[in-house]
Amino acid sequence: MSKKAGGAKRGEKRAEPDVQVVARNRRAGFDFEIEERIEAGLVLQGSEVKSLRAGNANLADAYAQPRGEELWLVNCRIGEYDKAGPFGHAPVRDRKLLLSRAQIDKLGGKVERAGYTLIPTQLYFRGGWAKVELALARGRTHEDRRGAIAERESKREMDRAMVRGRRR
Repeated sequence: MSKKAGGAKRGEKRAEPDVQVVARNRRAGFDFEIEERIEAGLVLQGSEVKSLRAGNANLADAYAQPRGEELWLVNCRIGEYDKAGPFGHAPVRDRKLLLSRAQIDKLGGKVERAGYTLIPTQLYFRGGWAKVELALARGRTHEDRRGAIAERESKREMDRAMVRGRRR
């Protein structure tokens, strides 16, 4: 009885394909109140894929924007790939996102009517395909940020007190 490579026996779960994170947007959780996360594919050129595999990407000022019946990733910087020579790509350009029609309509409606924004939280490879995790988020005001910081600090203090109480 031979077993195929990558196959699972009856009753076993298949392993999740390897995920290789390329870039994270760490400010997203601080500047925005995240409500929902969505995984989307990316339309890339060959030199962009090579550059991503080398870890050359920045999501700092990026956001997703609906245009007509499509969703686009704007201001995402994928550095040039040196070995591509004159056939490389522009580092900052709009890139098309791959989602189902229902997802695009739902997200587009929320962005246009409800005051949400779509921000990329991480860029990664899953099973060899480039993916971006988008967060449907609402911007935080300065006061909201202060409240989040105070809440985080109080939680840390409670955890420290609990640890001190266990040691005694």
